Parts: sequence; structure tokens; C-alpha cells
Amino acid sequence: MSTATHPLSDAQWCAALPKVELHVHLEGAIPLDALWALIEKYGGDPAVPDRAALRRRFVYRDFPHFIETWVWKNRFLREAEDFTFSAEAVARDLRAQGHLYVEAFCSPPDFARTGLTPQQILAALRRGLDRVPELPVALIPDLVRDGGPERAARSLEQVAECRELGVIGIGLGGSEAEFPPELFAAVFERARRLDLHTSCHAGEAAGPASVRGALEVLRVERIGHATRAAEDPALVDELLRRGVALELCPLSNLRTGVVASLAAHPALNWLRRGLRVSLNTDDPALFHTSLAGEFEALLGLGATRAEVLEFLRRALDSCWLPADGRRELAARWAARLAELVATGA
Repeated sequence: MSTATHPLSDAQWCAALPKVELHVHLEGAIPLDALWALIEKYGGDPAVPDRAALRRRFVYRDFPHFIETWVWKNRFLREAEDFTFSAEAVARDLRAQGHLYVEAFCSPPDFARTGLTPQQILAALRRGLDRVPELPVALIPDLVRDGGPERAARSLEQVAECRELGVIGIGLGGSEAEFPPELFAAVFERARRLDLHTSCHAGEAAGPASVRGALEVLRVERIGHATRAAEDPALVDELLRRGVALELCPLSNLRTGVVASLAAHPALNWLRRGLRVSLNTDDPALFHTSLAGEFEALLGLGATRAEVLEFLRRALDSCWLPADGRRELAARWAARLAELVATGA
């Protein structure tokens, strides 16, 4: 798109957009300066002597290498105050990027070694998020499939006690191939009885069968990634027919090798087919990305600005706010967009 038609470049326009995000992990969104402060707090790491080395640490050979790096990074979240500090840093960063509303994953079971309960971790995260009241952030605790269904069931009961902390649903991430969705059917049925929304990572580190399991066995409202559903056209047709919301993370999938190139990612094709797709960053600090960067990347592949706005509208439509809250958010988003349009952008 030429600047003769649009006074703002694509990068400027994407940065200025009012944003809604449904798939971002708080632990993977800690700005590098904040993470560096935590590393220094605990005596540093000889393998990461400075900020430049920290940035280089977040380049991955493949998906297992990413998981290994995720575990390494978690070593520097040890005390309740670390969670509060990092949550505030994430909220301030997202607010500065133009986010109006966020539904964020967090993974309390990953931190059992700290001695903190899921309830304590969620309370600590909420204290940090509440220091940025301009940005509403709802919490989606990840039950972390690697612990198996029994631990997931225990975690569910613990996080279900924390609705007053902004917990609105549950997710299931981790080692997808080793712990397929079918193992967690009873856990997700229990979540529905507890009136919690449900999402599941699928089709990221495993193939279309994982997406089908999330869809047909777990009966989730949203699926995170779902990328490899593209390998099964009949499954894509079923996702379209059922209207299940898909939390797509193109640059994450590129960085971890789930797709060979951004052009190979199905996001734009699925939008044009009418699937309920939103764009998200997953772990933006660990993938050196932002929501504006996701939008700009698709514009570079031939998406139109109208299509970028449609991704955001589908995020608004797929969020888990109650109906009145969704209407209020949509009105705020439209007002902010109108301000941007008024500039001629």
C-alpha cells in the first residue's frame, strides 16, 4: 500500500490500531528489560552475560528447543513479588502498544517448585495487572497437560476458586503429542460444570488429530494455534461449520518451525474462507514480535487493511466477556478506530 494513498505507513498504521488479544502468555510476554532485572536479582546466568545475549537466547532450532528455553526462563520467577513485578511490566507494555483488552494465559502448575499455590500465583499476578487499571486483563490458567489428567483436575479446582481475581476460563498447553486432548475429557467436562470457558492448544506441536480431539472430545470454545488442521481439509470444513474460534499465532509458529514460512501459514486463507480467526502473539518477548508486527507481516503477504481490521473484529466477537461487556468493548474499539480514520489513515 502506497503512502500516497495512506499518510501512515503500514508499520505506523498497525502500531496505531486499537488492539484486542486472546492468546498471549504472561510468562512469555515479560519485556526483556524486566526479565533481565529478574535474572540479575537471582545472580545472573554465566551463559547470558548481558541483554544482547538474552535476546539471542530466544532463537530456536525447533519446538522442543523453545520448550527448553521456556523452562529456563521460568527459573527466574521464584517469589510472589516476581509474578507481580512481571505482570505489571507486561500490562504496561501491552497498554503502550494500544491494547484495549487482553485475555492472557498463565501457567501456575509450572511453578510448583516455588512452593507457591496456584491461588497465590494468581493473586500475585492480579496485583501486578491491577497497577495498570487502564488495560483490562482477564486470566486463563493453563492446566499444563504434562502433569497428566489427575494433576490437571487438581489444578482446575484450585484455579476455579479464583474468579474474583479475574479468572474466566482454562487452557491446556504443553507437550501436545505426548499428552493428547482425549486424556483430559473429564477435566474439561468439569470445567464446563464450573461455568468456566475452555480453550486448548492443538495443532501446534502435533497434527490434525490433536485439533480434532480438542474439537470433538474436549468440546472447547476456542482452539489455540490449530495451524496443522490445514493438513486435513475436511477438518477445516468442520471448524468452519461449527464456528469454533481459532487463536492464531503466525510468527510464533514461524519461530518454532511449525510452518516453514509465513506464506505457508493458513491465517489469511482461513480469514477469507470465513473461519473465526484472531491474530495473537503467543509469547511476544520470546519471539521478538508484537501484535502490530503480526498485522504488518500479513500486510506484507498481500492482506488488505480491511482484512487486518476483520481479524480484530473476530477477536472482539470471540472474547469471553459477557454480552454487555463485549458490546462496551466493541464500542470503545470502534471509537478509537474512528479517531484513527479521522486522521486520514
